[in-house]
Amino acid sequence: MIVQPYVKTSLSPGSGVVTYYLTESGVIPPLEQLGFNIVGYGCMTCIGNSGGLDENIVNAIESNDLVCCGVLSGNRNFEGRIHPNTRANYLASPLLVIAYAIAGRVDIDFETEPLAKRADGSVVFLRDIWPTRAEIHEVERTYVIPAMFKEVYSRIETGSGMWQTLDAPAGIFNRA
Repeated sequence: MIVQPYVKTSLSPGSGVVTYYLTESGVIPPLEQLGFNIVGYGCMTCIGNSGGLDENIVNAIESNDLVCCGVLSGNRNFEGRIHPNTRANYLASPLLVIAYAIAGRVDIDFETEPLAKRADGSVVFLRDIWPTRAEIHEVERTYVIPAMFKEVYSRIETGSGMWQTLDAPAGIFNRA
């Protein structure tokens, strides 16, 4: 399966911990194959910092007054939030964001319409690739472990070597 070239994709995990468990569970390579590459963290995509659209697509949108949309798993969906040319925006779960990207449209009925076609011409429905709750629980149990969060966040105030070399004079905001 592929994402159509007119669909802009990006991945902005909430933190490095999320990247860690997505990587460890083997999810990152198939996401990257679909074009969902990590472009930053947190609100990177939802505030429009994931990069521009192809110039030909922008020209087509503007010259034809098209109402184009974004589908994101963020928490805000108002016009122009993720890009000035996305006038309709929809919130969805991360799995549905990927499904809509593969479908290349938002007016699909996932129950009755195929999501995509395989190279051999056979159709793929969303139900064919949707993970079961048990599969999701197993990934969570195996890869999203409390020790990982404790390890990462135990170093949060230490910072990197570069951070440690910053001169921070004592004052009312920094009491050395």
